[in-house]
Amino acid sequence: MTHQDDQYFIDQTLGGDTQAFATLIERHKGLVFTLCLRMLKQREEAEEVAQDVFVKSFQKLSTFGGRSKFSTWLYRITYNRCLDTLSRKRNQPTHQAYDLNDDITADGIANVLEQMEAREFTAQISECIQELPETEAFLVTLFYLEEQSLKEIASVTGLKENHVKVKLYRSRKKLYEIITSKLPNLSAHYGN
Repeated sequence: MTHQDDQYFIDQTLGGDTQAFATLIERHKGLVFTLCLRMLKQREEAEEVAQDVFVKSFQKLSTFGGRSKFSTWLYRITYNRCLDTLSRKRNQPTHQAYDLNDDITADGIANVLEQMEAREFTAQISECIQELPETEAFLVTLFYLEEQSLKEIASVTGLKENHVKVKLYRSRKKLYEIITSKLPNLSAHYGN
């Protein structure tokens, strides 16, 4: 999926073709949901906010100027909606484990044992990421799992690139400490 492909569907949507927007949703729904889940830590709430993100992005699509990738613009909306949701519910506990088993397919895994080990490993890493503060989990997800550049993350979060770099460094150190305490075999295998 390229920036030009997204632009084609944006233009079609602005021209009145709602099916074109459905294509944009289909392309980006997985990551929007994952980002919501990383910040909100509750599946049902993440689903609600992700849906709200797409409603808001549809309503504001005419304001997308194309100065960044559509995905960056969409992740910015996602980030802001999650922050709004978190600020409204600060008095409620936000920690809940996230089960990645639904997100893993067996296509690349040779046998059932490897599949089970991969699921367990992914779930363990995901649980470790979930222990990071919301914003740090969001940054780690964008940079390491979604391979967004520092510039793109800065655009999404409104932070300066150097600040993103520092926050990622600190988040990585915290994540390493969490992994070391929860998964000592893994940290021993990979070293410091």
